[in-house]
Amino acid sequence: MIPALILFAITYALMLAFSKYRPYIALGSALIYILSGMLPVSLIISNIDFNVLLMIAGTMGVVALFIESKMPSLLADLVMERVPNVQWVAVALAMFAGIISAFVDNVATVLMVAPVALEICKKLKTNPVPFIISIAVSSNLQGAATLVGDTTAIMLGSALDMSFMDFFWYHGKPSMFFAVELGAVLSALILFFLFRKEKSPIPKTSERTKVTNFVPSFLLVGTIGLLIAASFIPNKPAITNGLICCTMLVVGIVYNFAVKKNLSAVTEPLKAIDFETIGLLLGLFLMIGGITEQGVIDAAANILAKAGGGNIFLLYTVIVWASVLISAFIDNIPYVATMIPVIAGLADALQLDPTLLYFGLLSGATLGGNCTPIGASANITGIGILRREGYTVKNADFFKIGIPFTLAAIIPAYIYIWFFYGI
Repeated sequence: MIPALILFAITYALMLAFSKYRPYIALGSALIYILSGMLPVSLIISNIDFNVLLMIAGTMGVVALFIESKMPSLLADLVMERVPNVQWVAVALAMFAGIISAFVDNVATVLMVAPVALEICKKLKTNPVPFIISIAVSSNLQGAATLVGDTTAIMLGSALDMSFMDFFWYHGKPSMFFAVELGAVLSALILFFLFRKEKSPIPKTSERTKVTNFVPSFLLVGTIGLLIAASFIPNKPAITNGLICCTMLVVGIVYNFAVKKNLSAVTEPLKAIDFETIGLLLGLFLMIGGITEQGVIDAAANILAKAGGGNIFLLYTVIVWASVLISAFIDNIPYVATMIPVIAGLADALQLDPTLLYFGLLSGATLGGNCTPIGASANITGIGILRREGYTVKNADFFKIGIPFTLAAIIPAYIYIWFFYGI
């Protein structure tokens, strides 16, 4: 277990220090886990989240067609017509991404909203880095608001046998949705403060952008609708969302070829797929599989469970804040999957309702990913988009937004959950 943990720590340190080479560092580390036997070859496939990878690939291709149609530019014009300055643009885009992310996967949300932000930044001739980071962290926050917002929310809902409406009102009490929205309000104020110097007025254009093709917009909206609808299907295949996104891309490419009748109609959307981002995620999946197989996550979960002793408030506090810390560095899905049975057993031993601890786990694990650039798939995707546009995201750039945003979101949620489910 110790060698696996050391390699994991070294890899993350290198990825934070050498941000340009993160995909290669992650893949190199994954290869070491495999060659050393820490991750058996037989478990490689099962540790790769093909659903996420297919979602990213499919949505990136559809978004490329969406951008080519000039719809993001039109949406940028509409946003700029209705806000007084750049500060309000940044906050409005982040909140818009949050609303979508409550019902659609965080990665897909970033891929859909980022092009609008980039168009606005081009028109304003301003740096898009803080805009995209704000969109990513806001998407991560809202993933815990509903049953369909994030994989961790789905897992929690399954553990507590929660329906879609239970995320709004559970056992006669306001539920997770309101905890998340309370954090969203305060985090919006944080963004408003962070962008306080962006007071430049928005130039008003005399004429709006003309959209050349509405089919990509229909495909994108259709993707959102299908993702929401699929979330209500029980026992669906694990790669359902990925297949939806890739199917919509195929439809878009076929239509594009039928209109243009040349090879570029096929190759251009495929070139828009960011294989470096996919490579980074692939490496991370395999690394996490390695430390999971070596018992690192199990050990961490057991330490957390024992740290609170018999004091319920202390136990709740440890689970929330340790989940924030752990999820800042590892994907929250295997962590939450491991902690759910640990909490269930702990609740049985202490003869208490596990709802408090489950909600604390979800809030901490979901929001912790906003602390670092590599703590959540949405962050990695947003940074990948910026890299393709020629922008380098420094760790300081991310920390400046991610850390205060996380604290503003998790502190009120932490108090709220204890007030309604702990007292």
